[in-house]
Amino acid sequence: VNLNTIRKAMKQCKSAIKEYQPDAVIFIDYPGFNLKIAPFCKSLNLPTHYFISPKLWAWNTKRVHKLKKCIDYLYTILPFETEFYKQFDYPVDYVGNPLMDEITKFRKSESTDEKILALLPGSRGHEIKTMLPIMHQVSKDFPDYKTIVVGAPNFDSDYYKEILGEEVNLHFGNTYEILNKANVALVTSGTATLETGLFRVPQVVCYKFNWLSHAIGKLLIKVKYISLVNLILDKLAIKELIQYDFTYENVKKELESILEGKKREEMMKDYDNLIKIVGDSGAAKRTATLIVERIS
Repeated sequence: VNLNTIRKAMKQCKSAIKEYQPDAVIFIDYPGFNLKIAPFCKSLNLPTHYFISPKLWAWNTKRVHKLKKCIDYLYTILPFETEFYKQFDYPVDYVGNPLMDEITKFRKSESTDEKILALLPGSRGHEIKTMLPIMHQVSKDFPDYKTIVVGAPNFDSDYYKEILGEEVNLHFGNTYEILNKANVALVTSGTATLETGLFRVPQVVCYKFNWLSHAIGKLLIKVKYISLVNLILDKLAIKELIQYDFTYENVKKELESILEGKKREEMMKDYDNLIKIVGDSGAAKRTATLIVERIS
């Protein structure tokens, strides 16, 4: 999307808000756009509500001060965000995670003779190119497991074949069905780590930045862990193989260690705790109820 298109959309949005004079303005995710509109709304003295807090806890935490000035009510979907914002004297509402709305529709598949290793190599081109070759190489060392690669919707099967030089068992659009059946997974860091954890699938988290991103990240990133599972539990519940630790040997070793035995059992207990902390489905409904109460 070019800048002129964004500017035009922003102008139209501001014009519509000014003309309509709503009882409240509700922002949902997408901070790049929303945090430019929010100060304008405050200049009109309109109450502002924001569902799904921007990930300010990860880097450049000073942006919280800007958020406080223009957002009256903040609704968060990660439990540790409540404590984070408390440091800035900014009370927020933890409403649960919208992922649970879909995940709770699934019942864990009954165990079958078929064992599944799910590979989730990410959704961005550079992630897939970096993660998938090693993940796929490791999967070949586990012939007792059926390997399924979860494809990103913005790429086609030819893209994956080009990276690996061969056809793979590739699935698009049914990530939750795969996680519901999977026995174990290799996962590129991101929301997928939390989804995998909520499905109680033992996993190894993998990520590798390019050298420039890694150098910048070391300066800016403020968190102890890269996985949402570990951040929520505030412990190293699942192994994170980041940057130079992300090697074929390390991935194979960690994957082997969670196929069965004590380490797998401990991870399952941590997942049970994770599910309790994250809470039930209905995050959007709870948010809507709070907003209506505050507008009334």
